[in-house]
Amino acid sequence: MSLIPSFFGSRRSNILDPFSLEIWDPFKDFPFSSESQFAKETSALVDTRVDWKETPEAHLFKADLPGLNKEEVKVEVEDDTVLQISGERKVEKEEKKDTWHRVERSSGKFLRRFRLPENAKMDQIKASMENGVLTVTVPKVEVKKPDVKSIEISG
Repeated sequence: MSLIPSFFGSRRSNILDPFSLEIWDPFKDFPFSSESQFAKETSALVDTRVDWKETPEAHLFKADLPGLNKEEVKVEVEDDTVLQISGERKVEKEEKKDTWHRVERSSGKFLRRFRLPENAKMDQIKASMENGVLTVTVPKVEVKKPDVKSIEISG
């Protein structure tokens, strides 16, 4: 949870999270027209929500990707430090006889990047997709507890 309240909607701020590589869009809440190329290119990026939870065993990432299948999504690790989730929502084909009354679902490319901590096992990352939710599991290196020996005090 963020220490800084969000003044621009209900999104949680990641401004103080050193592991987040989220791109801040200062024009996100401006009223671009539906014909704006900028609005079309960034709408899917802004709407892709990802939760990151750390358990004692792993880092778990869950991304809401409704309407996408696993072939339309890429999960990659860059330089053994950055988890990258990307893909594209295709635009529905328009037919001349159709009359659109409202278009609210986003389309376009999306990309989310997260800097992983040093305790991540990069060679054992797993990803699965079920009901439009992508789950990426990044196991953690086991922390070895130090051997403590008790020394008897004489005298």
